[in-house]
Amino acid sequence: MLNPQNTSAAAAAPVVNPDAFIVAKFGGTSVADFTAMSRCADIILADPNIKLIVVSASSGVTNLLVDIAKTSDIGLRLAHYSGIERITYNVLRQLQQQHLVGAAIEQLLLELKTLLQFEREFSDAEKDLLLSFGERLSSVLFAQVLAERGAAVSSFDVRRVMRTDSRFGKAEPQIEAIAGLTVQYLLPLLKQQLIVTQGFIGADGSGQTTTLGRGGSDYSAAILGEAVGARVVQIWTDVVGIFTTDPRLTSAARCIPEISFDEAAEMATFGAKVLHPATLIPAMRQNIPVFVGSSREPEAGGTWISKQVDTKPSYRAIALRKAQTLITVKSPAMLHAAGFLARVFDILSRHQISVDLVTTSEISVALTLDDAPGSAFSHSIEPALAELKTFSEVTVEQDLSLIAVIGNHLHSTRGVTGSLFQALEKINMRLICHGASRHNLCFLVEDKEAATVVKELHQALF
Repeated sequence: MLNPQNTSAAAAAPVVNPDAFIVAKFGGTSVADFTAMSRCADIILADPNIKLIVVSASSGVTNLLVDIAKTSDIGLRLAHYSGIERITYNVLRQLQQQHLVGAAIEQLLLELKTLLQFEREFSDAEKDLLLSFGERLSSVLFAQVLAERGAAVSSFDVRRVMRTDSRFGKAEPQIEAIAGLTVQYLLPLLKQQLIVTQGFIGADGSGQTTTLGRGGSDYSAAILGEAVGARVVQIWTDVVGIFTTDPRLTSAARCIPEISFDEAAEMATFGAKVLHPATLIPAMRQNIPVFVGSSREPEAGGTWISKQVDTKPSYRAIALRKAQTLITVKSPAMLHAAGFLARVFDILSRHQISVDLVTTSEISVALTLDDAPGSAFSHSIEPALAELKTFSEVTVEQDLSLIAVIGNHLHSTRGVTGSLFQALEKINMRLICHGASRHNLCFLVEDKEAATVVKELHQALF
């Protein structure tokens, strides 16, 4: 059976509302080409409970759109556009009734090509409009793949219901507005047919296209799942569930059959690539189970994420996040003084810099920041550091990796901490954070040592 609720490899499916339906999200590799889309169609048609399908852009398309957005050279833009055209037409040519969607695809490509011929840099709003074309193209194509398999299906523009603010590039969904618009425009359609829609994109109150940030398709699916009262949200990707650590780091990594919302949220926050960090927030609000599986191997089962789990091991997984920066702010004025930390965090907040880990001593505070591409760090850190230096000594260390051991009651279970620190005794750590959460212990190491540390730690704990 292709239904993950019936696979022996997965943990038993959580109890859900039998009258509700399933929201299934398919990532970029799952809709990369016609063959991949056909595999996803098999999954959908094998389970009549799947009604709402959310898709990413076909693999490679968003990267090409990002490349277009980065340059004002029309020649380079057109070269990247040719790559998008090639990926799109490779699918279109293999459709039996390509004439039914050919005009829609041609119109989208024409709009895209017209947009990229502005001989200037794009505004933030134009960049979001530009990036939306990947999902808009793949959703039209995938709906036709399903239609040719006999499904009653149509493509739906998610911007009609995915209301956001106007923070282009990383828009914030407006949950109450989305719920109302979904009842008005989307739910009536779902009673009659399958609906294929787009992840990652939305629209503000003025109708301008927005995006939720890279990886936002998972988040979109969870938000829509909340809005329609889904029984389950499925995330179909290119890996068989969530692993005890990145399988590329050690062959000993294994799939986790079940994991709690809290544990999965820690993993996503601290670097696990399978889930977007915000994905679980809507699911947690409404207690909607999330299933993660591979569209290439749906029969292999996957990972169930839910509020209640049968097993709560001390150690569940190890997550790794590279490109971390450690900032140490030191000032004798901090000694026995009130308000010093508030001043530091006020500066970082005003520059929209998010802090992950914090440790303090009598006269200094150490903070870790994520230096990932596209983060606020890249363009906000210099002015923030300049402000901090007006009243303190500031040290910046880069090329660090954050390693997080995820588990249960790590702060209070007798013997667990001791065995963990024994496994860490030979590791040269720059910073360690323990006790703030019952689900993780985090520390920093040099980037060049990170992979080896994860492999050895996994061997010791699992």
